[in-house]
Amino acid sequence: MKLTQMLKSTALVGSLGAAALLGAVAPAAQAAQEYLLTVTRPGHLQVIDMKTNQVERTCEVPGNFGSGSIALAPDGKSAYVLSNGMEDVYGFDIRSCDITFHAAQSTKTLKVKTFQSVAVSPDGKELYTVQNPFGLERDRFTVEQPRLAVFNVADGIGAQPVRTFPVDRRITKIATTVQGEVILGGGDVKAINPKTGEIRMVTPLQSWDKGPLWLPPDAFAMHSQGEQSNEYIMPYVTAEFTDESWNFETAEWWWGMSRVDLETGEAERVEMVPFEFIVFNFISHPHDPNILYGAFNTLSKHDISKKETVAVHEMPHTYYDLNISADGKTIYVGGASSDISIHDSDTLEKIGSIQLSGDMSTSDLRVATIRD
Repeated sequence: MKLTQMLKSTALVGSLGAAALLGAVAPAAQAAQEYLLTVTRPGHLQVIDMKTNQVERTCEVPGNFGSGSIALAPDGKSAYVLSNGMEDVYGFDIRSCDITFHAAQSTKTLKVKTFQSVAVSPDGKELYTVQNPFGLERDRFTVEQPRLAVFNVADGIGAQPVRTFPVDRRITKIATTVQGEVILGGGDVKAINPKTGEIRMVTPLQSWDKGPLWLPPDAFAMHSQGEQSNEYIMPYVTAEFTDESWNFETAEWWWGMSRVDLETGEAERVEMVPFEFIVFNFISHPHDPNILYGAFNTLSKHDISKKETVAVHEMPHTYYDLNISADGKTIYVGGASSDISIHDSDTLEKIGSIQLSGDMSTSDLRVATIRD
């Protein structure tokens, strides 16, 4: 309920009641705590206090380094990490480093790899992975059908899938909507009902029909970290040609995106800004959906309402991903190496740095918010 509505509802009991209500609201707002999470080699979940930008604790992640993919529980207290060569998922209480969940997806006769694809249901009760299995025969490997695997979080250590459903190949980052669907980022963006296995098209990409002068998009979601805006972004690159000769030198190149509102499950597909440099990951400003930020060899700021890149900051090395504080004032840029670069979201100027104990490689950079 908005504050103005709350005050109107208390007007009948007088100003003393309204003041009491305001006093009750304030502690809850102050209690919210943001933690920046990432994984570093050889196997550490780093929990960073975003008030101080200091590592508050480091959790040991069992198994060989995976891809560093992290999925968050809705209450922010648990994080699920893809480890052991992208085969196992471990759940951590980020307040204590206690391991509360473990799913070993491979068996003696079936090797299972999960490429970034980990998500948690909106009620926190189920965990989802996209499994890419292949059979281990005595004289050969057999390629099996990819599938969405559903785990009960309450099964804890030793959890096994309670349901599986066939899905497309090429799926990387996934997310869940408030309605309970799982967004699947592959050649196209689709959504699956994890209760029934029913799949619907969200945004056609590889199968779009935009006309003969448009290049089918090259789409890939290695990192889609839109928890601050409750959204999922699948970036893509495409080109508009001047004629059907498809001259790549005279084509107009664009960054585009499929952006899914995780509150409603609805999506928009838009060519955002001209393609001028590589971006590995986009996030939007939590209070202005027209402002996007991107990272790779540069940190960039884009106004998609104007289809313009409005600021660019050269980085000292490659960074794979980025995230933003809830107030929208601070950008954190990480991945690839062992430092997280901190920037002012308005100017993109560097305002700090966090040095970690190992490199992040392909790891996510997620923001967990605990409100009590």
